[in-house]
Amino acid sequence: MDNAQINALFSRSYAEARQKFLDAASRRGLPVESHLLPMPGADGETLATDVVLEGAANASRMLVVISGVHGVEGFCGSAIQTGMLQLDSGTRADALHDTAVLYVHAVNPFGFSHSRRVTQENVDLNRNFVDFSKPLPVNAGYAEIHDLLLPTEWPPHADVEFSLAAYRDRHGARGLQRAIGLGQYVFADGMFFGGNGPTWSNDTFRRILRQHASQVRQLASIDIHTGLGAYGVGERIFASFDEDPSVLARAERWWGELTSVTAGTSTSIPLTGPIQTALTEECPDAQHVGICLEYGTYPSERVTGALRAEHWLHRHGSADAAQSGAIKQELKDAFYPDAAAWKLAVWQQGSRACLRALEGLQEDASQATLA
Repeated sequence: MDNAQINALFSRSYAEARQKFLDAASRRGLPVESHLLPMPGADGETLATDVVLEGAANASRMLVVISGVHGVEGFCGSAIQTGMLQLDSGTRADALHDTAVLYVHAVNPFGFSHSRRVTQENVDLNRNFVDFSKPLPVNAGYAEIHDLLLPTEWPPHADVEFSLAAYRDRHGARGLQRAIGLGQYVFADGMFFGGNGPTWSNDTFRRILRQHASQVRQLASIDIHTGLGAYGVGERIFASFDEDPSVLARAERWWGELTSVTAGTSTSIPLTGPIQTALTEECPDAQHVGICLEYGTYPSERVTGALRAEHWLHRHGSADAAQSGAIKQELKDAFYPDAAAWKLAVWQQGSRACLRALEGLQEDASQATLA
């Protein structure tokens, strides 16, 4: 693809991104399975998680490519998915033996459309895949700073920011990051809220996996995010719960150097209830090799500030239409830079990661046959 074609993969809105994805599937003659969310989008458009299967429906090897877990981050993942559907026939899954790609577009369509990171339930979907029949994780650090993160007035007063800085001084920058972002299950109007039960997006994603991946024995996944790390760099974060050392070795063979939230080498932190939980639970007979592909945008101070402001707006509201509009736009900008160079970097790294997973599935199958 040339630069103009790559730039055209990206969209200005959820509705535009969805249409490009649907059109790409249509041009390939691939059916689209749409799971409709029964509420309107920001402009009254239909909201849906759309699914396209490329390759054999009974394939034992599958790559799952996920976009929009955090709604406003969906622009990036949608572009990669749409571009992958436009590749030449020789590099596509339907040209490979016993291999399929499952594209799950806009897992959180509400957040994607309304420029929110969270779902319609104000839930961070990557903290929602927990067992709600058991005692929920406790995040005492968040409870200590909830009202500092989302004070009654915005912008925050100096004393509020001073108190937050004091917390960071006591616990370190990583400690503050954990307190904010680990996940919490008490403050329903707060940040990184994991929910009181499975969300619509959680239930829908599990249903998609049960329908399309129950027969899979070798499962690869790429979950696409933005907002952490160096600008335009797609950090490859190991995202498999399999403790067999060969799984990590396999992932590194496919994708090169990986980071780890458990080892502390990632810009991210361990999460309570990430979406990879569903891949493990709904595909118990599959060996899962996965990554989160996390693209950096702007410095963490700007990204966190944008998140705080948008959650403040949700919690307290604002009579100032100009302020509300500016807050919403800043959140979108923080997770989706409207710059050609950033988009080019996203596509190059994202398409390469997908193709390497497909190549890896084929290479490993060949080695197993030879053995």
